[in-house]
Amino acid sequence: MGKLFGTDGIRGKANRHPMDAAIAFAVGQAVTHLFKKSGHRARVIIGKDTRISGYMLESSLEAGITSMGGDPYLVGVLPTPGISFITESMRADAGIVISASHNAYHDNGIKIFSGTGYKLSDEQEDEIERLILSGKLPEMAPEAKDMGRARRIEDARGRYIVFLKNTFSRELTMEGLKIVLDVSNGATYKAAPEAFTELGAQVEVIHDKPNGLNINENCGSQHTHQLQERVVESHAHVGLAFDGDGDRLIAVDEKGHALTGDQTLVICANVLKRENKLSNDLVVCTVMSNLGLRFAAKKHGFKLHTSKVGDRYVLEDMLRLGGVIGGEDSGHTIFLQHHKTGDGIISAMQLIAAMIKEARPMSELAAQMDVFPQELINVPVTHKPEIATRPKIVAAIKQAEAELGDTGRVLVRYSGTENKCRVMVEGPTHEVTKKYCAQIAAVVKAELG
Repeated sequence: MGKLFGTDGIRGKANRHPMDAAIAFAVGQAVTHLFKKSGHRARVIIGKDTRISGYMLESSLEAGITSMGGDPYLVGVLPTPGISFITESMRADAGIVISASHNAYHDNGIKIFSGTGYKLSDEQEDEIERLILSGKLPEMAPEAKDMGRARRIEDARGRYIVFLKNTFSRELTMEGLKIVLDVSNGATYKAAPEAFTELGAQVEVIHDKPNGLNINENCGSQHTHQLQERVVESHAHVGLAFDGDGDRLIAVDEKGHALTGDQTLVICANVLKRENKLSNDLVVCTVMSNLGLRFAAKKHGFKLHTSKVGDRYVLEDMLRLGGVIGGEDSGHTIFLQHHKTGDGIISAMQLIAAMIKEARPMSELAAQMDVFPQELINVPVTHKPEIATRPKIVAAIKQAEAELGDTGRVLVRYSGTENKCRVMVEGPTHEVTKKYCAQIAAVVKAELG
């Protein structure tokens, strides 16, 4: 049995190892064992997105937790950041999210928060994995009289919505704003419309009919084309697209153009800087951030720190360096003064707050950063050796870098959640980026496909 945890929890095809009932049961047992204390029954929150496989995994986790003497609290469908909030708010020992984020319905995953609302450390994940792979969890289970009881929290979404609304300044109002929401047939399908409506916005919602199989299907933050069309047709001020578990946001301006996560970072960082709230004048990004972000940082006078890919690493560096805002170009943005993890709805609220404060349309705010042309090809791979050990791939990368010079960059890295190698090239024109990206991707495919 191989390693279970990737860069963002455990993930795989639903109903197949490691996303099967047996592993979910073992995760429930291991989490309960890890967090139980003397004289204290571990309390664990369980939430999920709208995938059909969520029912099986929820039941298996519940069974594993109760079998190890813990008390699971079921909150049903709720965005990942909502489960982080509920876990900390209820002073639970841990929170478990059943979701594969922006992936299609046939995938699923398990992410775990500690009682503080932060994702588990690498050391804690390693300990859970060790417990599961040891095969000794069954003999650690208590006698029947010490087993746990499951409970359902009926008002979790309401609590989360109150929390969300409190991140939007009472000095501002969304009255008069028309917003189109694409909730991706996912975890935000109820919470997001209710939150924005209660703040006074005129809300139109698309892709809000989850059936267990249509999460992220040609919609949401990964596929904004229908949202872009709808924003223009309805003369909305802004469009907001979330992914399946609600921790990322891609916004669309009033002209129908999609903003990148980096542009959201720049817009919100500039407002924080003007209000003297940009701690250490610092913004944390990742190696996947667009080259244009570096130029925008120089232009607007804030410092950039580059982290490894993954919102957990962005957060770690924010905490270590004293930053209050950071994120990924993919749309994960962390506003540390509001939450301990990336939250798509909070990101949307802060972006709208910036638009109201600046009294400018979203298209003008987006122009604060020029986006360099970027090409990304995801190459399926059968194995993942160190890139530096493959001379032909290294040579292809060096050739492209030499010819691009200071006008672009190349990044080749493996996905942490899928058997893919991501080849990304930025350059002065779309033609140039496509050319070099295709050349490198062809070599990667020949070497690793």
